[in-house]
Parts: sequence; C-alpha cells; structure tokens
Amino acid sequence: MALSPRSWLSRNTRFLFHATLALLAVAVLSGVAHAQESGAAPSSGKSLIMFMIESLGWVFGPLLLAISVAMLALVVLLLLDLRMSAAIPPGFVDEFTDTVNKRKFKEAFDMARNDPSFLGQVLTAGMSRLQYGLEDAREAAMNTLESIKSDKEQKNNYTAVIATLGPMLGLVGTVFGMILSFQVLSIPGTQVNPTRLAEGISHALVVTLFGVAISVPAIFFNAFFRNRITRVCMDVGHIADDLLTQMYHNSKKPAAAAPPPAGGATPPAPR
Repeated sequence: MALSPRSWLSRNTRFLFHATLALLAVAVLSGVAHAQESGAAPSSGKSLIMFMIESLGWVFGPLLLAISVAMLALVVLLLLDLRMSAAIPPGFVDEFTDTVNKRKFKEAFDMARNDPSFLGQVLTAGMSRLQYGLEDAREAAMNTLESIKSDKEQKNNYTAVIATLGPMLGLVGTVFGMILSFQVLSIPGTQVNPTRLAEGISHALVVTLFGVAISVPAIFFNAFFRNRITRVCMDVGHIADDLLTQMYHNSKKPAAAAPPPAGGATPPAPR
C-alpha cells in the first residue's frame, strides 16, 4: 500500500532525527573516551570531532562538505521522485477505468494529460497515438517510459560518481598529509617537532576516513535507486499497457442502441 506524502515525510523525519541523536551520542562518547585515555579531564581536551574537522584543512574540508551536500540533495530528490504514489497516483487507475467504461474518452485523455505522474505521462503519449492502432500506441507509451527511466538513471549516476570521488579524494589527502609529514622529517640539523609531524599524519588519516565515509552511503543509495527505478518503471509499463488495451477495445465496441420511444410504438418505416 502506497504511503501518503505526509506519512512518508513524517516517517523519514523521525528516522533522521533518531539517526542524528545516535551520531551525536557516539561523538560525545568518543570525545570523552579519547580525553580519558589521554589522562586529561574531558572538558580540558579538544573533542574528537573538532580535532577531525581541523585536521581536514581549508581545502579538503569545504570540498568534502560540498560533495556531502550534493549527495544528500540527490538522495532526497530521488526519494521524492521514485515514490510509488508519485509514479502511480492512488485511485487514478480505478477512476480512469470507470471513465473509459462509460465511453468518455475525451475526459479520460484530459485526466491523463493533467496528471504529472509517470503513469499520466505514459498514458498521454500512448493515447495520442491510439487512433493509428494499438501497437503504435504501445510503442509511443514505451518510448515515453524509457525517456522517464533514462532521466532518473542519469540522476542516479551522480551517486556512483560521488561513490568513486570519495576514496579518490581520500587518497589525495593521504598523499598530501604524508608529504607534509616527510617535509618535517627532512629538515636537516633540527630536532623533529612531534606536533607538526602529527598534524600531517592526522590530516592524511582524517581525509581518508571522510572520503570513505562519503562513498559508503553513495554506493548503497546507487544500488537502491537502480533497483527502485527498474521496479517502478515495470509497474508503470504494465498498468499503462492494460489501460491502453482496455481503452482501445472499448473504442471499437459499437455504441449502445437508442431506447425505443415512449409508449412502445414502433415508428413507421420511411417510404
């Protein structure tokens, strides 16, 4: 059963709220444990989250943040577009079938044309070619469905790009951080500064961590949306084919005979 947009948003809002609370709890506990292990009071040391954010630097930090925001926007957009209620509106099939059975073909066409859903777009394309035969109408409908599917797949491909960019940026950050560390070690005649050495190593590790952390959900959502697109388009194609077939056969049926005049008298045949 398809969820209404309000129920869907409410469920996902609760999920995001609980996930955010869980992440904050993990961050706080990690910062406390890190401070306790280092022998300092929790309030006197720098939290782990702040340390990781500072280790990212002014180049990789904004870049990874921009990629994260782009991935979140893509996920929300595809979740809204691929809802079953957005592809096949509730009650549309029954109302369309009832209109066709009453031989109100113009009203049925207007109903499909005014509906922005996947099914409405596919039916509009098929019905506009129904006068040339059922096969021609099916071909036009499937072409429109393939166009819709291609559009959603192109958007989903960007999640695959993000899944590839994450580890690559992490690798670049790792190499850059190791270069900084070896630059400290390469200074002749001076004692090695452990703080500067640790800064380069922490930069390398933190950038790698954030790059992998971005790629993991991107890989998951890419596979999820790829399967979702296939499922939604298959359902829309089957329903559209059934409705077009029903409309075609109803249009070929002869109209009902007019009722006889009142009184039961048969009008005389013209001479």
